[in-house]
Amino acid sequence: MHLYTIRNIHGLEAQLTNFGATLISLKTLDRHGKLADILLGYDDVAGYEHGTYYLGGSIGRYGNRIAMGKFNLNGTTYHLATNNGANHLHGGVRGYNKVVWEAKQLSGHAVEFRYTSKDGEEGYPGEVAIKIVYTLNDHNELRIDYSVDAAPGKDTVINLTNHSYFNLTANPQNTILDHVLMLKASRFTPVDSGLIPTGELRAVKGTPLDFTQATAIGARIGADDEQLKLGKGYDHNFVIDRTLVTTGQQSLVMAAKVYEPTSGRVLEVETTEPGIQFYSGNFLDGAEKGKDGQVYNFRSAFCLETQHFPDSPNHPEFPSTTLKGGGHYASTTVYRFSVR
Repeated sequence: MHLYTIRNIHGLEAQLTNFGATLISLKTLDRHGKLADILLGYDDVAGYEHGTYYLGGSIGRYGNRIAMGKFNLNGTTYHLATNNGANHLHGGVRGYNKVVWEAKQLSGHAVEFRYTSKDGEEGYPGEVAIKIVYTLNDHNELRIDYSVDAAPGKDTVINLTNHSYFNLTANPQNTILDHVLMLKASRFTPVDSGLIPTGELRAVKGTPLDFTQATAIGARIGADDEQLKLGKGYDHNFVIDRTLVTTGQQSLVMAAKVYEPTSGRVLEVETTEPGIQFYSGNFLDGAEKGKDGQVYNFRSAFCLETQHFPDSPNHPEFPSTTLKGGGHYASTTVYRFSVR
């Protein structure tokens, strides 16, 4: 495992490793100018090898869930690992967060990771060559650029994301319930008991999943709502308010904004993706020790995973995740940091 450090002129710092193309730490300023790490992670490579929370990892070949670990493409049914109950999650038993990537530091601001995923890896068809570039610029933005080239011959599905866990207090012994969240999403994809989308695009208006106006994460998380009970809190894909397209890369748009009152930290998320998974750390259970031996408890962090919708290969009405043989896929997500 190799460690890479990138910084900007304001002192913000990100550390990454080629194991899983993983974002290990991200130090940002609070309103008093104090720099602190706002990410959950582990102290050593063993944590990332054996950990089950996907902390900071690059996720693929397909992020999120695929129902019953199977999908049909061009008349062939492909069978994947069922590593989340009856379903497939985050690329399988050995997803991209568990492999060693080729890496090189491009500058003091950027690191590039490359990985070739073979035909049949974790059950997925077709070979794909993946490049991920992390850039920390002087606008206090951490930019993640994903690029995938599929080998000729076989079509496949692709849905890449980053699984960083944030706590803007920089102290994971605090819950994230007082963080104030805004999602630019007037619809979400409701789920069944296996957290698989039903296929409906449901309006958030009038539900506890309405974050179109900035609201504390904890304000309604305990509401008597079927979707919250199924997810044990928030663990849902939100449909970013934009015109959906099924092919090509869309422009960057604002997807989410989080404000933490005690530190003053603000996180904004922009993406070219059609969806964003908001996860409120409901399955953090204190079973794994993280940085400095800390225990990561229930709702001690949140994730904002930019993505295509879960189970899209089984939902032709969703934006397509099919990548044609010989084709190219690109996606960008920006995490912007400020204070108030």
